[in-house]
Amino acid sequence: MTRANFAFCGAELAAVYVLTESGDELRLAEVVGDRGGSYGLPAVVALGGRSPATDAYRAGRPLWLSPAELAAYVSTDTRGVSPVGAGTLPPKFSLGALPLGHGATQVGCLVVAGEMADGFDADRRSLLELYADQVTAGLESVPARVVGRAGPRAHPGPTLVPLHSGAFTLTLDSGLMEADARVLELLGIAPEDFDGRVETLLACAVPDDIPALMAVVEPGRLSSSGEQLAFRIRRPGGELRWLGLRCRLRLGADGMPERVLGVVADAVYLRPTDDEVAIVQGLSARLAGATTVRDVSRTVVETLRRPLDASRIAVAEVESDRLLVTVLDPPEPDAWPGVWQTEWRSEWPDASVHSLPTLGSALRDGHMSLWPPGADLEPGLLGIGPGGLAVVPLPADGRLVGVCLVGWDAEHEFTPEERSLLTAVAGLLGSALRRAHALDAGHELARMLQRSLLPRKLPVLPGGVAVARYLPATAGLEVGGDWYDVIPLADAHVALVIGDVQGHSAAAATIMGQMRTAVRAYAVEGHPPDVVVSRANRLLVGMETDLFATCLYVDLDMEEGIAIFVRAGHLPPLLRHPDGTTEELVVEGGPPLGVLAETEFSMTEAGLVPGTLLTLLTDGLVESARLPLEDGMQQVSEALAASDPSDIGRVADELLGTADGRDDDVAVLLLRYDGTRVRPLRTHWTVWRLSNAVLHARRFAGRTLRSWGLTDEVDMALLVVSELVTNAIAHTQGEVGLDLTLSSERLRIAVNDTSPRSPVKPADVDWEATGGRGLFIVEATTAAWGSVPLSGGKQVWAEIDVSGGGRG
Repeated sequence: MTRANFAFCGAELAAVYVLTESGDELRLAEVVGDRGGSYGLPAVVALGGRSPATDAYRAGRPLWLSPAELAAYVSTDTRGVSPVGAGTLPPKFSLGALPLGHGATQVGCLVVAGEMADGFDADRRSLLELYADQVTAGLESVPARVVGRAGPRAHPGPTLVPLHSGAFTLTLDSGLMEADARVLELLGIAPEDFDGRVETLLACAVPDDIPALMAVVEPGRLSSSGEQLAFRIRRPGGELRWLGLRCRLRLGADGMPERVLGVVADAVYLRPTDDEVAIVQGLSARLAGATTVRDVSRTVVETLRRPLDASRIAVAEVESDRLLVTVLDPPEPDAWPGVWQTEWRSEWPDASVHSLPTLGSALRDGHMSLWPPGADLEPGLLGIGPGGLAVVPLPADGRLVGVCLVGWDAEHEFTPEERSLLTAVAGLLGSALRRAHALDAGHELARMLQRSLLPRKLPVLPGGVAVARYLPATAGLEVGGDWYDVIPLADAHVALVIGDVQGHSAAAATIMGQMRTAVRAYAVEGHPPDVVVSRANRLLVGMETDLFATCLYVDLDMEEGIAIFVRAGHLPPLLRHPDGTTEELVVEGGPPLGVLAETEFSMTEAGLVPGTLLTLLTDGLVESARLPLEDGMQQVSEALAASDPSDIGRVADELLGTADGRDDDVAVLLLRYDGTRVRPLRTHWTVWRLSNAVLHARRFAGRTLRSWGLTDEVDMALLVVSELVTNAIAHTQGEVGLDLTLSSERLRIAVNDTSPRSPVKPADVDWEATGGRGLFIVEATTAAWGSVPLSGGKQVWAEIDVSGGGRG
């Protein structure tokens, strides 16, 4: 049980206490340098009792006791739970108790002791705290069933306490390093050959690990809380050895960085087996031929899935505060938590680091984190690995370029071999990602532009559900001009649009964004469908570009189920009826946008019954060099007929299929029309420009509201009608219209006029003035109000809550 050769920073004894399964005791798992047991370390200490180990564990910070403080500590009533026996202490005996782990991840406590008259000084304390981190890493690598259940170890073999550990000090202004004999012994350097230069120590490391080592000792990166790194060295005899490095920055009296304190230990738990070496070598060879980020990610997943027996593996690039996911395995959306799914981009989602604080913390620390079953994680991470989760940051050239997440559904215990494999893979994958990203930086920039021009989320629609999917091409430049949009309109209408700009280039993506913006603007202005498409066509012609675009525009009345289609050189829509039959809707077409400026586009009307699934798509899904258009449309029709429209998102995913090797973009927009349960009541009245126009408008509104069964809200509604009609008559020319709409919860009053100028509330109203208070009255008496542009004018609207009164 004893090992007399232990000595580190003045400590002659080190004992590891681990938390028992019951969570109420610390059990002695290992002790080294105990002088034959003369210190009388107890096998178990209760967390509720008083001892240096339990006090440090409960406080979550180190406890340091000088000889005088320790004597006073032991002389008190410890009820037999002190980690040292009274009466056996040397006269200059100092002690330190350091918690292993932090917060909810604490696993035990390290007790160190030595004969030091003045106690451990500040430098030694810092180095011993770094040493405790080394012990924690080794302890986390040992399965729980091995540690702390059979009492302290008495057999030779791998130890929880790194016996071969050394310390060094780097003076920043001179660049000189002082390293003790243990550090030089670990690196295989004779003391007489060490010249005090950092470069001499770095020369012992494996070349792949040197950039990461250099980054760790950069003063600009270090912090007083410390940095850590696992790296490999090649011993003089050719032996490959894993070492653990932990560093901490010390500041001078002026607050400026002065020295770097470091601890180097033999990381036995990271030593790879022959099988792991073969896996890493095979992965390295395969990554050498991977030229895209997607290829790199898929290669890693295929390499790790079987050896780790993992349930899920994700690889993501880190860009600013977002994770750009490159591979999810398995690829089914249902296998991943909601934060990893998306509505606008089905190929793979992106996720905000802010929505995953635990992951963000692990990325900031920059070292691998292992989370056991039952860990307190946010749902976005817990759903990846309820039985265990490994978070592996991917470094390259001194910075973090990505992260790999490995999760298990069944309870999983992390073995040293797995830690070794994941650590070795991290460096290879990080470098490969950086190299692949550099190779395809051009089209990645264009794809990022393209995705930024697509809607991130689709609106919630009354009477229906819409979903969209987009996949970029996997061949060529991978940049295209497919786009889609869902645009809520007035009077419970919604516009669905899908289009495709000719070609694959950054120019095509730019034109796509301009066309989507133009169509949305024309639609919101209230133009009929044929006018929207006609104006978009003239806009594209006026851009003087050689590119043209196809487009399919649908104006759907969500209450009546009447859809008006306008097609400009695009594929016709597909309908799946409630009985499961499918139909390729015949829609009269026109030429693509951007060909002829004065082209007229015909409108085709069709009725949808509740339960109908409307599908708009681009030709990348149904046509390729290996797939004729007719066959592709037939395949999609068959897939729609066999689908379950209750899960419209799954329908969209099934339509996409694997889509490997596609040479064109793919966009799919689906809407399931459910119909509205209660159809709003609507009426319109043209306001005559007479001296008593407001009076006639009030009489019309009063008669209408009473016929609709409203009583309590009539006075308020008539006041709003008076103010809005008065403003329109007084400040505009031309026709003025009054629209009234009553739903189950809101009464909407809207006044249309021919002036494009929106009403503005006056900044200051003179209380002696006779006007200028209309909009203040409207704002005070309604639930909401606003103004929207219309074709040739605007509409000013206000809504009154009628949910309490109901309808007659």
